Amino acid sequence: MNPKTLVKISNAIGVISIILLIYWVFTFIAIQVFGLKVFRENMTESFYFSIIGILALMTGALIINLMFNLTRIAEKHNDDISLNKKISKKVLTIFILSFPLIFGVLFVGDYLTSQNKEKNLIISANSIILDNAQKADIMLNYSFEKTWIKETTDILDIVSSIDKNFPSVEVIVKDKIDDTDVYLGFRHYYNRINDTVPIHKVDYIQKTTQAEREYLESVFDKKNNKTRFSASDGNYELFYPYFKNGKLIVFYFSDHQRYGKIGS
Repeated sequence: MNPKTLVKISNAIGVISIILLIYWVFTFIAIQVFGLKVFRENMTESFYFSIIGILALMTGALIINLMFNLTRIAEKHNDDISLNKKISKKVLTIFILSFPLIFGVLFVGDYLTSQNKEKNLIISANSIILDNAQKADIMLNYSFEKTWIKETTDILDIVSSIDKNFPSVEVIVKDKIDDTDVYLGFRHYYNRINDTVPIHKVDYIQKTTQAEREYLESVFDKKNNKTRFSASDGNYELFYPYFKNGKLIVFYFSDHQRYGKIGS
């Protein structure tokens, strides 16, 4: 293999390695900064091996060094015409436009992950209502008493323990504290039914954002039966209203997912 051919090969390897490294770093930064959940666990963990990035950077530097040295040797001994250092506008345009394309693909992957999670959360809600209709009716008959709280939290514990992938779930109701409307959330009850320790509504107040309170108000006051799903940085939430015989509760599902759905 003559030096000129070797230079061409090393040039190609160097350019490809550098471009791949740039794409790798750009993808990594985009995923980290925007909290995108795109790839499944195996692909994500492989992608996150920082040592690979360091080795790729070192390899790229070594290839560039080798590339220029071989070029000088080839030009000196064979009087070859030096390589044209100007990159065509077409290639440069394609290279620049590839970054928005990658960014768009990552966002699409994150969107698909969110859609898949919303679907799974709705399935979880349906499993409580359809597969446990009698238990769902018990939760529907809200009263701020130890018996109801204990029964409700026991039901949620049983339902969520059946499937290890079942998300965290609470029951939200609307009540009053000193003539002030509040939303109470029930998930755990640590007291005993027959103890003398009083229970207080303030201990069960559901912390919400302004947007969530507006949604809950539309559900309890205006009988809005639409679900509310939100996703942010791997955190997924679903509000699922349950109406029956003029009574209403809202199932609140929350889950955290470190990885996406694309890949092996």
